[in-house]
Amino acid sequence: MIASTDVARAVEALRGGGLVALPTETVYGLAADATQPAAVERIFEVKGRPTHHPLIVHVGDIGGLAACASTVPDTAARLVAEFWPGPLTVIVPRGDIDPLVAGGHDTIGVRMPAHPLATAVLDRLGRPVAAPSANRFGAVSPTTARHVLDELGSLLDTERDVVLDGGPCRVGIESTIVDCTVDPPQILRAGAVTADQIDTALDVTHDPVSGAARASGMLPSHYAPEATVELALDRASADAAVRAAQRVGHRVALLDRSDDLDAYAHELYSDLRRFDRDGCELIVAVVPAQTGIGAAIGDRLRKAAGPRPRPTA
Repeated sequence: MIASTDVARAVEALRGGGLVALPTETVYGLAADATQPAAVERIFEVKGRPTHHPLIVHVGDIGGLAACASTVPDTAARLVAEFWPGPLTVIVPRGDIDPLVAGGHDTIGVRMPAHPLATAVLDRLGRPVAAPSANRFGAVSPTTARHVLDELGSLLDTERDVVLDGGPCRVGIESTIVDCTVDPPQILRAGAVTADQIDTALDVTHDPVSGAARASGMLPSHYAPEATVELALDRASADAAVRAAQRVGHRVALLDRSDDLDAYAHELYSDLRRFDRDGCELIVAVVPAQTGIGAAIGDRLRKAAGPRPRPTA
C-alpha cells in the first residue's frame, strides 16, 4: 500500500532514494532527499517537469537555510525570522546543493514548512528535501493525499515510494516566493504571506517582477485544469458568461468564493479538480479583490486561464 500515515516509513523511503508525497500547509510536495541526485532526477521524470525549472528545497529548521546557501542575504534572514515556519520561500545564492535541484541556476529557493508531519520527516531525516508540488507539471496542485494518488499513483513505485497522508492542506495554495538576491527584493510568486507583510518586515517596497522565469509558477500557464478557464471581474459578468456558454450547449461551472478569501484559497484546487471530474468544458472564475491572499488567488486563476503549450507530435 503506497499511502501511509507512518513518518518512519516516509523517512526510510527518502533515505532509500524513494519519493514521498509530503503534506505541507500549502500543497502536497513530491519530495526526494536533496543530497541524492538519482532520487531528484525521478522528481523530474514523474512530474514530466523540464530539468531547467528549479525545485524548492525544504528544511526542518532556520539553520537549514545557511546549509543550503553560499551566503544568506540580510533580507532573507529577516524574512525567515518573521515568517518561518510558514508559507514563504526565499531565493538565495546556491551553496552546497546539487545544481540539478536548482535547475542549473546559481540561486536556490528554500523554505521551512509548517505542518507537523513535514516537520517530523525533516527532523528525522536530518537532510533537506527537494519538493515541488506532487502533480504533473503545469497541472492543478494537490491539497489532499487523494489528489496525489489520483494523478501520480500509477507513476509511483509501490515498493519504494510513499504518499504520506496528512489530511487537507490548511492554506491550499503554494508559498510566497521572494528573491532576496536582488536589491530591493522581488516577489516572484504571491502567496499567503502577502506583499504588504513582506514590505513591512523589510521596511522597503519590493520591486515588480522582471527577468526570465527562475522560480516555480512563473510561467504564463500553470495550475491548469483540463477544462478551459475564463476569468470574470465580478459576479454579474460571470453569471452572464455562464448563461452564454449554456446557451450553446457547453457544460460550464461557476467558481466564486469571493466572500471568503481564505476559503477561496483553501478550496481552489479542490474545486478545479472537482469540475474536471464532473466533465466541465468551461470554468468561469471570478477574480477576487487583489488584496491580501486575494492577490495569490488572482495569480493562480490567471495562470490557470493562460495560453497552454501546444502538444508536440
